[in-house]
Amino acid sequence: MIERFYLKDFLTFNEVELELSHGLIVFSGPSGSGKSILMESILSSFGRSSCDAAVCESSVTWPIDEEHGIESEEINIFKQLKKEKARYFLNNQSVSKKALESISSRYFRHLSLRDYSDFENLSLLELLDSRIAKNKSGIISQKRELAESFHALKEHKTALAKIVEQERNISELKEFAAFEIEKITKANPRPDEDEELMRIKKELSKKEKMTQLLESSQGIFEFESRISSLFEMLEVDGAFFDDAMNELRSHFEAIEERFGALEEVDIEDVLNRIEELSEIKRRYGSIEAALEYKEQKITELATYENIAFEKGSLESMIAKLQKECDALAQGLHEARIEALKAFMDDLNSYLKELYLREANIKIEKEELGANGYDKIILELQNTPLEKISTGEFNRLRLAILLLKAEQMSQNGGVLMLDEIDANLSGEESMSVAKVLKRLARYFQIFSISHQPQLTSMGDQHFLIHKVDGVSHAKKL
Repeated sequence: MIERFYLKDFLTFNEVELELSHGLIVFSGPSGSGKSILMESILSSFGRSSCDAAVCESSVTWPIDEEHGIESEEINIFKQLKKEKARYFLNNQSVSKKALESISSRYFRHLSLRDYSDFENLSLLELLDSRIAKNKSGIISQKRELAESFHALKEHKTALAKIVEQERNISELKEFAAFEIEKITKANPRPDEDEELMRIKKELSKKEKMTQLLESSQGIFEFESRISSLFEMLEVDGAFFDDAMNELRSHFEAIEERFGALEEVDIEDVLNRIEELSEIKRRYGSIEAALEYKEQKITELATYENIAFEKGSLESMIAKLQKECDALAQGLHEARIEALKAFMDDLNSYLKELYLREANIKIEKEELGANGYDKIILELQNTPLEKISTGEFNRLRLAILLLKAEQMSQNGGVLMLDEIDANLSGEESMSVAKVLKRLARYFQIFSISHQPQLTSMGDQHFLIHKVDGVSHAKKL
């Protein structure tokens, strides 16, 4: 529940602080006194609306899920602040408006006239199934099993559709994969081969000049013995000279050996191979990428060869899963049909209290889904929901909420209602007030009212009024 709400500097309000209780909380007062402004600012504190208030702050007792990365405290504080722009906080940690709305959505609902969520098929099915579960606990595991089987069925159908699409072009795909494999195999590129070829090309370009230099440099060895003799006569240790000449001789021999190996190399072959590898690199990015692509195509080709087997296996599994889903969905359908009359009778008993026409409920089959193939059609004496009046829509939703409250094992959180009893007669207003009083056992409910019936039932009643143009909230 919301324990405290604080508002500062918003339109006609300078400052207001409300200490709130559980149950039905009613705001009343003259038109234009600020009731809607107050409701809007409460919504804004939870990221459900935007307002220009300096501060909108709600202190709540519900816990915060750890998944949001904010530590839950005994009292959690939702807040909107606005200076140049609106900012949102939870326990003094800055969060986005979207995150604040998401965090509060588990415990806080604004039942506007645009909110059809209680009448969506999934919501009505869950309500009907929760009633069935009271006598047939196995329906819960049955629903879970159906959801798992349907998910698996959907995945297998997606895989089969992909194979069928591939199968249409299988001949072309196989031919293309084989062509790509042959192309790279024929080129037979090796990692770092291009670098080796560029080195050979460079050496070949310098071979003639370096050979001439090498031959003319051989004359240095003609003076080797004379220099050695000179060192002996001078009694100088010539070991360093011998080592240097031996090392030079070794280098010359290595160079001669390298150039000797190049004698058999055709420069045209080298250039052609470099061009061939350049084309491979241009097409695939690198030699390594080309080899990886080749392996990928080999794997694909093997897959195409086994596609018929995979297709047959998938078709067999789909048939099995479809049979399982149909059996589970049919079991749910029969249980729902059996429970439908009691569901409709209970709903109509509440509608009678609310001075509404009886509802007609039927179940039609639609395409199989995770919850079966049942679609609940709800009308007021054959009038579709989109054509009933605002007053009827509000009261019908209250009756649905009563049915949901019957299944609750804990507090349902906070409900914020638009002017729920607007344009209703005295009897109708009192019926709405009594229903809200009953719902207030399970929810903390905020509502604006201009009628005495609802205010008389409130657990808390605040009069919103103006003094010298400034709005105030007075607890009655």
